[in-house]
Amino acid sequence: MKTLKLIPLFFIFLSSFTTAQNLNVTLRSHLQYTGQTCANICGYVDSLGNEYALLGASHGLSIVDVTNPSLPVEVYHHVAPVSNLWQEIKVRGHYAYTTTEGGGGLKIFNLRSLPDTSGIMMHYYTGDSTAAGNMANSLNTIHALHIDGHYVYLYGGNFLNGCVKVLDIADPWNPTYVGHYAYGINNQRYVHDGYVRNDTLYAAHIYPGFFSVVDFTDKSNPIVLNTQSTPNFFTHNTWLSTNSKTLFTTDEVTDSYLTSYDVSDLSNITELDKIQSNPGSGSIVHNTHIIRVAGNDYAVTSWYRDGFTITDVGRPQNMVQVGNYDTYSGSGNGFDGSWGVYPYLPSGTIVVSNINEGLFVFTPNYVRACYLEGTVTDSLTGFPINAANVSILTTSVTDSSNFSGDYKMGLPSPGATYTVTYSKAGYNSKTISNVVLSAGVVTSENVQLTPIGFSVNEISDNTNSLSIYPNPFTEETTIQYELKNKTQPEACLMITDIAGRLVASLPVKEHRGSIHLDSSLIPGVYFIRLHNGKDISAPLKVVKLK
Repeated sequence: MKTLKLIPLFFIFLSSFTTAQNLNVTLRSHLQYTGQTCANICGYVDSLGNEYALLGASHGLSIVDVTNPSLPVEVYHHVAPVSNLWQEIKVRGHYAYTTTEGGGGLKIFNLRSLPDTSGIMMHYYTGDSTAAGNMANSLNTIHALHIDGHYVYLYGGNFLNGCVKVLDIADPWNPTYVGHYAYGINNQRYVHDGYVRNDTLYAAHIYPGFFSVVDFTDKSNPIVLNTQSTPNFFTHNTWLSTNSKTLFTTDEVTDSYLTSYDVSDLSNITELDKIQSNPGSGSIVHNTHIIRVAGNDYAVTSWYRDGFTITDVGRPQNMVQVGNYDTYSGSGNGFDGSWGVYPYLPSGTIVVSNINEGLFVFTPNYVRACYLEGTVTDSLTGFPINAANVSILTTSVTDSSNFSGDYKMGLPSPGATYTVTYSKAGYNSKTISNVVLSAGVVTSENVQLTPIGFSVNEISDNTNSLSIYPNPFTEETTIQYELKNKTQPEACLMITDIAGRLVASLPVKEHRGSIHLDSSLIPGVYFIRLHNGKDISAPLKVVKLK
């Protein structure tokens, strides 16, 4: 163990860093680690209120005083026996627990003496013999870890084929092994990472591409409650919302997503939304964390070559990116750039670790998103339109409606007013002007698109009436109509199928009357509207049976 104020092994300096993106985040400083790579990052606050970044450098744990975010100072560096790219850190109380794929088991640092670094103590835990099992001197490599209460959960590594191992750290200096979780067979047993709250584990099974929810109340008998695949089938990291109702996951592959799920009912886990930092770039997401600021949840996420992002997840069904900073000079697919981000220091300072570029220190500005949501439907049938394009002009924000016709989108900051366009092949486009979007407010716009070939100037359900009997029918049925305004020369009954295609146009010559439909109409669902000049009645659904 080495305790030093100045480290001759490294040349650490502040530097300016030019970035391509910067939204609601201010770069305060950048600390380079010459000759080392950097992995994940955590934070610690001493008894005097000084704030520290705990960075997993390839040569060992680096502790940097970031109390003044513009002037970070490395105050301690533990040089590990073996250098390794993978370093993970979590803190409970005055103790930091670190893991690595380089071996040595679980490293425990007592940080109680800070800011006096001479009193920092460290030792290795490699297993013990307990009533719950025997792992004495068997724990060597560990990929990641998470702490819940007085239990630390260890992921990956050599022991028990990479499954989850649980240690009791009620005595923080002397852990004891109390159980493990191994799901399925082969590579499903390996858990890459996970999040635990109140004895419930959300385990990231990276290779089969799903997360499992595990009741770990009884550490010797974990119970799987449900599993859920993630969009890119390479589940790397999980994190829970403040209210425990939403789970967020990341998939560590090209063109991946930060994804939200409703986990309020574990028997019915539902995907809510997914978002990319830079759509179309192929960027790879890595680690996400949820922080609550001014009563609202935000996801703070590292994205390798895209740096890190801040996403308003207060409406998890409509996640909106409201902040970002690109800490890497390149872009696109690749395992370079931002490894980890830590947003929980009391001052609000965010610290970010870049693999080859070192430590970045930021001051964030958490802002609420401006939401635009609604439904797109067919003006003739009233049916939802799938895959309609919705674009907010003068911005890059677009969305497509789903099978229910719903769309959800948003902006990171309000403007004066916006113009929104709606389009779909086979339909007349529609433009809505003077749309007002406000921070934290959901603006609703429900839009009807008219199929090409139809012109709808006014829809009036109280000027005309339609009825049909029998309905459904097999052989024939009778349509009764009444025009309450003067009959126009072009008055007719228009019949469309479920796709909105015109099947028949039947002329209407009288003020009131009836028309028979016979068996020549093929079985299916149809809609009938009474057109009388500019007046068009509401659609009447008709079903022809076989």
